[in-house]
Amino acid sequence: MEESRKYPEHMVFGLDIGTRSIVGSVGFMDHKKFKVAAQCVREHDTRAMIDGQIHDIAKVSQSIYQVKTELESILGRTLNEVCIAAAGRVLKTVTMHVEQVFEEETLVTNEHVYSLDMLGVEHAHEKLSSEEYHIRFYCVGYTVIKYYLNDYDMNFLEGHKARKIAADVLATFLPEEVVDSLYAAVEEAELQVASLTLEPIAAIQLAIPEQFRLLNIALVDVGAGTSDICITKDGSISAYGMIPFAGDELTEVLVKEYLVEFATAEKIKIATDKKKGIMYKDIMGLYHKIEPPEVLKVLEPSLSRMASSISDKIKELNGGKSVSAVFVVGGGGKLPGFTQMLAKELDISAERVALRGAEVMGNIEFLNQDIKKDSLLVTPIGICLNFYNQKNSFIFVNFNGERIKLYDNDKLTIMDAAIQADYPNEKLFPRRGKELIFMVNGISRVIRGKAGEGAIILLNGEETNLQAPIKQNDKIIIRESTIGTAACITIEELPEYQGSISFEVNGKNVICPKFAQVNRKLQSGYYEIQPNDRIEFLSYYTVAQVFQFLDIDGDTMKVYVNNRLASAEDKVYENFSFHFEPLTGTYEDLIESGEI
Repeated sequence: MEESRKYPEHMVFGLDIGTRSIVGSVGFMDHKKFKVAAQCVREHDTRAMIDGQIHDIAKVSQSIYQVKTELESILGRTLNEVCIAAAGRVLKTVTMHVEQVFEEETLVTNEHVYSLDMLGVEHAHEKLSSEEYHIRFYCVGYTVIKYYLNDYDMNFLEGHKARKIAADVLATFLPEEVVDSLYAAVEEAELQVASLTLEPIAAIQLAIPEQFRLLNIALVDVGAGTSDICITKDGSISAYGMIPFAGDELTEVLVKEYLVEFATAEKIKIATDKKKGIMYKDIMGLYHKIEPPEVLKVLEPSLSRMASSISDKIKELNGGKSVSAVFVVGGGGKLPGFTQMLAKELDISAERVALRGAEVMGNIEFLNQDIKKDSLLVTPIGICLNFYNQKNSFIFVNFNGERIKLYDNDKLTIMDAAIQADYPNEKLFPRRGKELIFMVNGISRVIRGKAGEGAIILLNGEETNLQAPIKQNDKIIIRESTIGTAACITIEELPEYQGSISFEVNGKNVICPKFAQVNRKLQSGYYEIQPNDRIEFLSYYTVAQVFQFLDIDGDTMKVYVNNRLASAEDKVYENFSFHFEPLTGTYEDLIESGEI
C-alpha cells in the first residue's frame, strides 16, 4: 500500500466504455494540471456492445471489473466510484430559452446562474417528454449557448446586477434503457457512478479548449460503433449529433473480404498504419500475407461513405454549411486517408482536418512515462476532467420499495422522487370527502367534504416533509393521505334559513321560523340535504301553515289577511295582519273554551 501515499485522498476514475474496448484512467488535479496516475485498456472478448449500446451487460461488467482491479493493483487502493460517458446513440437534443425576473435590481450569484441552468434543463426535459411521451429520457449533459443580462448578450452573469437574467440552454438526452444498461454494468462491477456525461462533451474538454470555441469547429469522436459529433461557435457548443457508422462497419468489410473472424479483422484494420506486411489466418485455417495499401484499397469505399455521412451530419448540425476546421479523436478515425476524405467532403483544406492526440495534452501529466499519448486517450481523460467542470449525474433512491433514478441537480427533494415515481399527486395531500351539490333558490350550491390527513412521509425511518432534501441510496416511504368524511348539512345550517317571519295574529305579534321547500315538499330545519336537492326558502306562510304553527284547527275558522277574507292557501308575508274567528261563536268563546 506504499503507492497510495504518492497520491491525494481523492482521485477521479474515468471510464470510456466503448464498443470495442474499455479504457480506464485514474488521476487527480494538481495546481490546474491533471495528473494521470494509472491507465488501463481492455478489449471486449465478444461483441458485447454494438453501436455504442450494451447488449451483454454481464460481459461488459466483467471487462469493467478487470480494468478496475488492474488499476487498483497499480494504485494500491480500492476504487469505489467512477465517471462514465454515454455514446450519442439515439441522442435527442433540445434548446430552450429560459428567463428569471427579479422584483428589484439584484446581484447575480452562482446560485442564480445554477438555478437558471437547471430551469433550462427541466423545461427541455418537459418539452421532450411531451413530444416523445412513450419513451422516458434522461439528461446526460447540457451546455449554455448564451447568457443574457437585461436582454444583452453576456458570457458570464455572476457578479453583475440585473433585473432579468436569461439563457439559451442546449440539453442532451438519451433513452432510459441506454442509461440503465450503463449503470447496471458499472454496478455489477462493484462501482458507483459519480458522474455521467456524453462522449463528445467529454472529448471536447481536451480537444477544443474554451479559447478555440469562438471558432466554428467540429469535433468528431470516431469510435467502433458510433461517430459522435459536436459543433462549436461564438464561444460555446451549439449542437450535438451522431451517426451509427464507425470502425466496426469497416471491420465487417474485412471479415467478408478475407473470410476471417471479427477479432482477426480488427487486428488487420489496426495494422494498416504499419509499413510491414500483415499476416493472418482465415476460418479455413490457411495463412495469408497482405500489404497495408491492399487493405486500405478494400476499405476505401466504406471509408469514403463514412466520411460522407459524417460530413453531411456536420453540415446539418451547422445550419446547412461547412465548418472552418475539424478535430478528430477516437480509434476509428486513425485509419490512413480518413481525414483527407473528410476534408474533401467538407470542401476545406486537408490541413484543417486533424487527429487530436498528444498536442492537446499539454496540460496533462502522465506519471507513467510508458503511456502513449494519442487520440484514444482524449475521451477517457476528458471524462475525468468533466467531473471537475460539471457534475451531470444520477442518483438512485428507494421509493416505497421501488428503486428509481433521478437526475442530480444538487437540489433534489422527496417531491422530485414522488414525481419521478409517478406517485399520484392527490395521495400526497389531504383529500376531502365527497362534495354535496344542490340548488338553493335556483342557484347551485357546493359544500365541500371534510379534509383528510396528509401523507405520512418517512426518510430513512424518520418522519419529514415533501421538501426534505435527498441523496444517493436514501430510503423513502410515503403512506398515502386519507379521505375526509363526505359533506353533510341540514336546512337550518344554511345562511338562508337564519332569521324568522313575524305576523300580527289577532292583535299580537307572533314570530315564526322560516320554512324550506325541498323538491316541492315542505321540510323543517332538521332535514339533511341530499345530492341534487332543489331547495326554496319561502318568505311567507300559507294560512294553513300559520294554523299548523299555532296548533289550531283552521277548518273551523274564518280567516282575514290584511282585513280581507282568505282561504287556506293564501299567503301571509312578513308583518301581514292575520285575524281569525270561529265560523260559529266569537274569538272570546274560543279563549273561554281553551281552544286557544
